[in-house]
Amino acid sequence: MSDGRIGVDESGKGDYFGPLVIAACYVGQEHLAQLDGVVDSKKLTDPQARRLAGVIRANCPHSVICLRPEKYNDLYSKMKNLNHLLAWGHARAIENVLEIQPADRVISDQFAAGGKVVKDRLFELGKAVKFESRVRAEADIAVAAASILARAEFLRVLEELGNLSGMPLPKGATNVIEPGKRYVQKHGFDALGQVAKLHFRTTEQLRP
Repeated sequence: MSDGRIGVDESGKGDYFGPLVIAACYVGQEHLAQLDGVVDSKKLTDPQARRLAGVIRANCPHSVICLRPEKYNDLYSKMKNLNHLLAWGHARAIENVLEIQPADRVISDQFAAGGKVVKDRLFELGKAVKFESRVRAEADIAVAAASILARAEFLRVLEELGNLSGMPLPKGATNVIEPGKRYVQKHGFDALGQVAKLHFRTTEQLRP
């Protein structure tokens, strides 16, 4: 087995509008020459993340799980726990990559102590690999690549939802009340679940 490994990361977890996206990406020695500039997506501008995501998609085995708001809200209402939802998505993305690219190591950011919630969700392929859950895992290029894939897909879908809504939808969770009120005025409170994560406290502030 080569020293290649799978990195996994997410985007959109703290954003009121838009999807939750989880990406897994395999990076081996053979990919490093193409991945110049790949760092944690939080250190990149949106255009840089979009450009690098294209490079990563063209070169590295990967899987991107995009939970649009309606699907996210449905799953959250069943699981009642964001870490369990994240673990399900991480495990699904990891398994998808393992099906096309064998690896003996997976590195994830430490969103839950020791990564146990992810390990418990892994299937047959995933249970056979060494799973590392790290603080600041994005320092590893495989996790950084996954973070860029997740970020680019988040941006794409957020923009698409904004276009469908007839108004831009902001990133983040702090500047969303006014846009949220405009959305509710335009489409009705019951439509909010098509663009937003309803379990955020923001939702009650937007109720007419």
